[in-house]
Amino acid sequence: MSYDLAVWEGPRPSDDAVAGEVFDALCAACMGQSIPPTDLIRRYVGELVERWPDLGQGDDDEADEDSPWSTGPLINEASGPLIYFGMVYSKYEQATQFAAERAQALGIVCFDPQERRLAI
Repeated sequence: MSYDLAVWEGPRPSDDAVAGEVFDALCAACMGQSIPPTDLIRRYVGELVERWPDLGQGDDDEADEDSPWSTGPLINEASGPLIYFGMVYSKYEQATQFAAERAQALGIVCFDPQERRLAI
């Protein structure tokens, strides 16, 4: 079981409902497409995997066990201005908090698709 977050480049939506509409439109436009991640999304992913190792990037299996990411490499979950990624459920709370804080610091939007609400 995993817990997902969506993070995208663009203006912060005015409320959760508008954020849900933007998320749905971005998913329709970007997911499943071969669109290289934007520089800002690459930077964001770099900060996430600097905090916790990307899956399969360590020299030992312990690195994978410590990581909250449910897939890897994490950058593969990005498409253009959007990254939609999963975390293992047992570690999602700490990872979500960090991911939302990093998104806010970079001026990008963090959205919780399970609860259909903006994070932070």
